[in-house]
Amino acid sequence: MTLRPARHRLAVRALILHQDRLLLVNAWPGGVSDLWCAPGGGAEPHQSLPDNLAREVHEETGLAVAVGRPVLVNEYHDPANGFHQIEVFFRCTITGGALSPDWRDPEGVVTERRFFARAEMGAIRFKPDSLPQAAWGEGIGYDPLEPLAR
Repeated sequence: MTLRPARHRLAVRALILHQDRLLLVNAWPGGVSDLWCAPGGGAEPHQSLPDNLAREVHEETGLAVAVGRPVLVNEYHDPANGFHQIEVFFRCTITGGALSPDWRDPEGVVTERRFFARAEMGAIRFKPDSLPQAAWGEGIGYDPLEPLAR
């Protein structure tokens, strides 16, 4: 296989536990996949990672959050097309708003948002694989070069 040069993308993600349930989003336009992930997205230049994350969480969920400490660094890559995303996950707490079925992601990417109990995680597809350990654990983790999932 010929590897294409990597295009690095920096992204931020929120680990939001509310009543011991983790907020996840389905970020596939039109719901074409059943894959769930933590809310967040690409970091814009000249903004701090926490500011980027607060903006992304609000866009995708309608919630306001306080961004806490980082708890996971994850890398996704697809060597065939050169995609390489580095994600920094931060522990966050809700400071305003509530999930509403009427909320629409302005970019039209997030199609569903929902809180999951830890026991429910085994019944859904999610990425990264270490998401439950990061959300309900302590310390900081690192997942190097996890293959991109669709």
